[in-house]
Amino acid sequence: MTSEKQKMLSGELYSPFSPDLVEERKKAKELQGLFNFGEKRGDREILSQLLPNASPDIHVEAPFYCDYGYNVHCGKRVFFNVNCVVLDAAKITIGSRVLIGPAVQIYATTHPNNTNDRKSKGLAKEIFIGDDCWIGGGAIICPGVSIGNGSIIGAGAVVTKNIPPNSMAVGNPARVVKKLT
Repeated sequence: MTSEKQKMLSGELYSPFSPDLVEERKKAKELQGLFNFGEKRGDREILSQLLPNASPDIHVEAPFYCDYGYNVHCGKRVFFNVNCVVLDAAKITIGSRVLIGPAVQIYATTHPNNTNDRKSKGLAKEIFIGDDCWIGGGAIICPGVSIGNGSIIGAGAVVTKNIPPNSMAVGNPARVVKKLT
């Protein structure tokens, strides 16, 4: 039998209210509380427990929020500025040397379009952000999006579709306005 967690991770409809997922989110929230506001605010050991699949040299400015933490996979020298939200019900891959501005929101979590399913089911789609990207402050990265290597996402952009490598995308919805060299 397939667990709700397995369904979630494979992109199928799942119940976010299953006890195991509720417990995992609770554990992540406890770690975030310690990292964001505890006596050991910003502690690397707490961060490594919260984001076990991130490179040890990740830098995260508190406060930082996520659903599970273990679905965030980061390469080397990733920087998250303050007040970032990462809803990681699906795998979120962030390459190396990525700069993420303040208040950026990365949403792998979405909801079914069918009203009856939406009452009790969740849905998640993987996100990919390539190497050497810069995500401007307040940008929103939507479920299922891929951002190519070397791209810049302007402040406040809402990325609803894939962005090719070495592109500058701005606006709502984000659109490519410049090819970068």
